[in-house]
Amino acid sequence: MLRSLHIENIAVVERADVEFRPGLNVLTGETGAGKSIVIDALYAVTGGRTSRELVRTGADRCLAAAVFDAAAAGAWCAENGVEPEDGGTLIVQRTVSADGKGACRVNGVPVTAGQLRALGALLLDIHGQNDGRQLLDEGRHIDYLDAFAGAKSELAAYGAAYAAYQANEREIERLTLDDETRRRLAESLTYRVQELEKAQLKAGEETELEERSALLRNSEKLREAADGAYDALYGGENSAVDLAGSARGYLSRAKGWSPSLAQADAALTEAVSLLQDAAELVRDVRESLDFSPEEFDRVEGRLAQLRRLEKKFSAADEAALLAIYDESAKRLAEIEFGEEALERLYEKRAALTKDCLAAAKALTHARKKAGDALARRVERELKELSMPSVRFVTEIVPVAGQPGFGPRGADEVRFLMSANAGLEPGRIAKIASGGELSRIMLALKTVFGENDPVPTAVFDEIDTGVSGIAASRVGEKLAQTGRQRQVLCVSHLPQIAAMADSQYRIEKTERGGRTYTTVDELDRAGRRREIARLIGGDNITDTTAASAEELLAAADTWKNKLH
Repeated sequence: MLRSLHIENIAVVERADVEFRPGLNVLTGETGAGKSIVIDALYAVTGGRTSRELVRTGADRCLAAAVFDAAAAGAWCAENGVEPEDGGTLIVQRTVSADGKGACRVNGVPVTAGQLRALGALLLDIHGQNDGRQLLDEGRHIDYLDAFAGAKSELAAYGAAYAAYQANEREIERLTLDDETRRRLAESLTYRVQELEKAQLKAGEETELEERSALLRNSEKLREAADGAYDALYGGENSAVDLAGSARGYLSRAKGWSPSLAQADAALTEAVSLLQDAAELVRDVRESLDFSPEEFDRVEGRLAQLRRLEKKFSAADEAALLAIYDESAKRLAEIEFGEEALERLYEKRAALTKDCLAAAKALTHARKKAGDALARRVERELKELSMPSVRFVTEIVPVAGQPGFGPRGADEVRFLMSANAGLEPGRIAKIASGGELSRIMLALKTVFGENDPVPTAVFDEIDTGVSGIAASRVGEKLAQTGRQRQVLCVSHLPQIAAMADSQYRIEKTERGGRTYTTVDELDRAGRRREIARLIGGDNITDTTAASAEELLAAADTWKNKLH
């Protein structure tokens, strides 16, 4: 459940705090007062897209922060390393700076917008003004039906079968070449394979050659250094080994007179041995430094060859060249034996087509079963929303053409309806009025919400095109939904406002040449005045006030029957 919302410097709202309650929460106010800003803030804290235009003029940044019960998001918290606050709450913050940069935090832990969207989907189900237009898009009807059907296993099975079919089709397309293209490609690949094969590539060779080249380039200096080191250690007059040996001879005699020199004698004995070892190592290295100019030319030539090949084939090293060789050889073999490979792929296509059709059949069965149930449930909801003669049909027809299935299965799905008796159901886009569209959307949301774990539903302008008795029925449906989960609703209609368990007035004022919007929770008297304003405008009379009180009393009576 959404407990509270804090807004700073969003559009015309300088600062606002709203405490939301269980049940139906209705936000009302004049057109343009800023009701949509509350929805914008909720979109922001649930990972929706934001921009610098959200920031109030003159402010450095804007902030939306919401406090939720964490019960619906336990798995998300564990996966993302977020610890709920005491009392099991989540504090979600979203900031946007004037230069468009943003930041998201949950209980102080930085998260990405993607993580926030995943969390938001668990906490809020926002029905925006665009959702009604989505209902007109028949391409989305299959999504609504699949959501209602809950056929996850059937969808997963079909998805896997179709993915395998598509992979096989891509292979067929890749191998299907005309004769001229096949000839040119074969020539190109043959030349590449032969050139790389002739190079006798070996992974790691370039590094070894570079090290050897550096050694060869500095061979004279190395020889001089090695000769000098060897002479100083062993080969020259008064070498280190000779001097250390002489010192050891003196100490060997002296330690008989002074036992304390025994340790120095032992150290010198070890030093002589180490110096001799070092001299032998230097000698061995020196003897290996007899290079020929031919070797240097051979190493440099091989390096030049490898680098030319790497540049030609855009490869980083010999390993990459070997990978190109392997892929080219494989592709050449496919072309040379393409007919056999295609024959195998065509045989595989037949089997994969059979798998797809079988999985699609199971999915179609689940959709048809769910389609009938969905139609009956939506009809029942719409009749409760003052559409007594409505007929709602879930039309499921086979996909046209070959192979008889597509990314979504073997079905095309359309919702058809007839609002009046005696008329055949037709496409919603051509038949439904604005008010009927709003009620269909509310009916679908109500049906889907029965098994929806999301604890809070938000309706923005669900009353578009609705008035009179239909408005009363919409209000009753929202109040009924509010008994199952928390509902937030932006509305202009007194019938819906009267059904609220909690009502908030959003009001725009001007001070010092600037526009400010405030959000205030209303008591009973405040609700009466606000509903009277919705009925009759700013000129509130005794008659409109009495009508408002009558609406509130009737709503209380109706809601008491729900308990």
